[in-house]
Amino acid sequence: MASSHSLAARPQPVSRRERPVFSMSDDHAMSKKILNTHSPNGREVDVDIILQVIEGIFQHIHGALQDSTDRESMETSKLEENASFAFDGFHLEGLAYIMHKVSCQLTCKFSGGGDAHATTMEILGMLSSYQWDTKLVLTLASFSIIYGEFWLVTQKFATHPLAKMVALLKQLPDIIEHAAALKSRFDAINNLLKAILDITKCIIEIKRLPSQYISEDQPPMSVAIAYFPTAVYWTIKSIVACASQVTSLLGMSYEFISATTTDTWEMSSSTHKLNNISDHLRAELERCYEHIQEKKHTEYYQMLVHSFETTQFDNMKINKALIYIKDDLLPLEVGTTHTRANIDVLRRKTVLLLISDVDITPEEVLILATVYNESRGRSELQYEIVWLPISDRSREWNEGYEHKFKELQALMPWYTLHHPSLLEPAVIKFVKERWHFSKKMMLVALDPQQGKVVCQNAIHMAWIWGNLAYPFTMAKQEELWSIESWRLELVVDGIDQSIIEWMTAGKYICLYGGEDVEWIEKFTTSAKGVAHRAGIDLHMIYVGKSSNKDRVRRINSIIRKENLSYCLDDVMSVWYFWKRLESMFYSKMQLGKTIKDDKIMQEVLTMLSFDGSDQGWALISRGSFEMARAKSVVITKTLDDFHVWEEDAREKGFVLALIDYCLHLHTPQHCNRLILPGLDVDIPEMITCAECGRPMDKFFMYRCCTD
Repeated sequence: MASSHSLAARPQPVSRRERPVFSMSDDHAMSKKILNTHSPNGREVDVDIILQVIEGIFQHIHGALQDSTDRESMETSKLEENASFAFDGFHLEGLAYIMHKVSCQLTCKFSGGGDAHATTMEILGMLSSYQWDTKLVLTLASFSIIYGEFWLVTQKFATHPLAKMVALLKQLPDIIEHAAALKSRFDAINNLLKAILDITKCIIEIKRLPSQYISEDQPPMSVAIAYFPTAVYWTIKSIVACASQVTSLLGMSYEFISATTTDTWEMSSSTHKLNNISDHLRAELERCYEHIQEKKHTEYYQMLVHSFETTQFDNMKINKALIYIKDDLLPLEVGTTHTRANIDVLRRKTVLLLISDVDITPEEVLILATVYNESRGRSELQYEIVWLPISDRSREWNEGYEHKFKELQALMPWYTLHHPSLLEPAVIKFVKERWHFSKKMMLVALDPQQGKVVCQNAIHMAWIWGNLAYPFTMAKQEELWSIESWRLELVVDGIDQSIIEWMTAGKYICLYGGEDVEWIEKFTTSAKGVAHRAGIDLHMIYVGKSSNKDRVRRINSIIRKENLSYCLDDVMSVWYFWKRLESMFYSKMQLGKTIKDDKIMQEVLTMLSFDGSDQGWALISRGSFEMARAKSVVITKTLDDFHVWEEDAREKGFVLALIDYCLHLHTPQHCNRLILPGLDVDIPEMITCAECGRPMDKFFMYRCCTD
């Protein structure tokens, strides 16, 4: 609009270098002055509704400045719709009048070059009876009325006679025509408004933190609230600055617009200051959320403890608390089919919680899957497995972990948690502190009636007996051991059907292991020769070692190529052979058995010490109970000396004579090594040597094995 149409003198532009009344070092003193204006009467205002309208106004204005895209138009329409819906039935109840008064402060003071600090303090005085967040929203609403009316007249100027006449009286320049020259000014206003909105929303968010988990008079919330006076002051002062920029356009000529719109230093400086304040408040808000999360986790943890200590109507409360307590999604997923399910599928069933991280081996999953799949065809086995993947929340969940999780999940024919992120941190704490989970996979059995723990780790039962261990209770474990004895069927059950068939046919069985290929060749040749001379049908099976799968695989290839003996089908069977023996040891320990008084534990430890040594070993048996076992040196010497005990073999029987001669060769000198995986609470304080009964020395070993 041309300056020749001016009806009044142009207002004086605001000074560009007004000395700030308060520096950052003055904030403490300023805070006291601001607090003197603060006397809330307890009235609560629904600031969300007003804030929605404010954002709708700013969105419309931003769209006009940017030639809005369809997406921006949709966002504006949505904000408009939300605001209209929110205001339906809502009354400002006197707020319109106070906003009118604040609008007058924002416009009238600066029409004559007023002082920003004084105006800010007057507005704070006018709003003294309101809460900090309400002060900000009402001031911002007052400015949005000014800014909205300004842009309404500006946009309609060329097409609406009423808007044109109002613009003439206000001496508004043709904003649309000179948009390029004013761009930097309006960009600066919009950037500052964004910073103002950020602080406003942050203060509202802090104010609304749940009082049951955090207190206003205790850190960290008290620290955040202490910063409110300063933050509110600088934010309202920035709103005053925005208003001054708008009112300064009244009566401004195009020449003056061109000369002044490039100078946006004050606006940028205010934006920078508010961004710093916002960052500070956000950091305090984050500390508040951390505090709340800790309180919630503690509350959830205590709820879990209480649930297990009290009588339950059924097993669903505990199942939901452990797996996923909300009802907003289907938390369970069958790993192999990706079928989603609700926790109701576990109702009145024995639940086996498979607890592990994502570093468990495929062998563990596949062997357990064999047990689980076999149970699906038997209606009397009413149990379900649910995998709860434990992730380290202190580490970022990255693509590598996601890939491992998906690979393991795809092997599981049972229910799994859809994703590790669904698991409550309190549940992770509970299984670590109450059930002593550390690293090794465990299987916690919950009863079908109340969801109570009937076995803290049923994985050992599952490895030893499979579905015979159902319903996987401690009582069932005790019952199974009560009818068990140290026999070859116990050692090899479920490993290879051929061995069971040879035993049934009365064959002599020789299990042997080790990594020394030269000894293996010598031993198998010697054993075949002795068997031929003794006239016995000897079947030899190489069972490898529990570690170093690649080497076992290579030795298997050599044994097959040279036809030295029979081998277990694959390294998974080798792993399972040793895992079952290890589980026998831990299962006995769960029942409080000791090596001193338990024959099976003694024999299991002897076998495990064979696996832990660098030497080869052999166990020779006929039938269930006649078993001779020795390390490589003794068994080799015994076979070499067969001519010495050959007569005894004919009189007593081959295995009994073999046992006698091994004992004859035995010397007090020995070095047995037992390697047990670190299960923390499961490791006994003292283990006695299975050979001499003396306490074994304990060492710590750290191993990283990727084969």
